Amino acid sequence: MMKNLVLIVLMILVSCLKTAVGQDIGTEIGDKAPEIPLPSVAGDTIALSSLKGKLVLIDFWATWCMPCLKEQPELGKLYHKFKNADFTKGKGFEIFGVSMDSKKATWEDAINKYKIDWIQVSDLKFWSSPVAKLYNLQELPFNILIDGNGIILAKNLHGEELEKELDTFVK
Repeated sequence: MMKNLVLIVLMILVSCLKTAVGQDIGTEIGDKAPEIPLPSVAGDTIALSSLKGKLVLIDFWATWCMPCLKEQPELGKLYHKFKNADFTKGKGFEIFGVSMDSKKATWEDAINKYKIDWIQVSDLKFWSSPVAKLYNLQELPFNILIDGNGIILAKNLHGEELEKELDTFVK
């Protein structure tokens, strides 16, 4: 009886220690954001992890999403305001745009029309993209802010709310 009790207590302690020490990969605040390796418009694969050290906004959007398109000029202003900023959670700011489109020409046209000059990637698989499942996308626009180590700091911030959050991390 005592032996079983000791074994149960040890199992609980190991489980608690594993949770406290290990960094879970997931999509909740405090989790390490799952890797996203997708092709750019030019066809070269860009991985989210290549931005290590920077504060990064992962912006899930699509050309067929009117709120997404309306948000692009505001994202452009934030990108240019913060891209060289020194943050407490990273050096520099990058937007990692993940398009949920299915037609490359439409995607490229929107990038040109809205003068999007930050990173854009897509596998052009629409909602069938493995990234949609990985990040449990339910609607667009959707975004996740991660620190220089890929840890999720905030989710689904837009407009002034996003700018205020970025301001809190400026040194």
